[in-house]
Amino acid sequence: MTQPLFTHTDPALGQFALRPLDPPADAEVVHSWVTHPKSAFWLMGNASRQDVERAYTAVAAHPHHDAFLGLHRGAPAFLTERYDPAHVELEGLYEAAAGDIGMHFLTAPADTPLTGFTRAVIRTVMEFLFSDPAVRRVVVEPDVRNGAVHRLNETVGFVPAGPIEKPEKTALLSFCTREQFTAATRPAPESP
Repeated sequence: MTQPLFTHTDPALGQFALRPLDPPADAEVVHSWVTHPKSAFWLMGNASRQDVERAYTAVAAHPHHDAFLGLHRGAPAFLTERYDPAHVELEGLYEAAAGDIGMHFLTAPADTPLTGFTRAVIRTVMEFLFSDPAVRRVVVEPDVRNGAVHRLNETVGFVPAGPIEKPEKTALLSFCTREQFTAATRPAPESP
């Protein structure tokens, strides 16, 4: 078993961790997530297990794209991708800046959702990305129709820049600087 690259402990939900995705070993579980109806915005609803393994093998081989399996209390629970938006996903669609990093994340569909789980996942992913001192801003491009993820992104500091046209969707380009993330996730001061 590969050791986690990064861990975060949520006070209410316990430990979250990220490790590199292993396409052959993880394709089965990832396939069950990306093809679930709740994952429609991931755009892999009709993918076979082999399609998922091929797609993530290509990500692993790409010099500007990485995928990670997220664990909650040691069990697979989410997927995240990190990419250089000057070379992947957003090449030529916005003015990339030094220190930009792109991000996708997907939580596993759950029969019994845990309150605050998705927020803890995105916080873990953002802390992981900002643990690299070279990262100054996280860039996302979710589908404009995905209101739930736009609201979630705002809770960690993302600010929408506006819609952009991609081949597969109309996306809401949004940015979150290190300072915006810190301000959005700072604990509220205690009342006297």
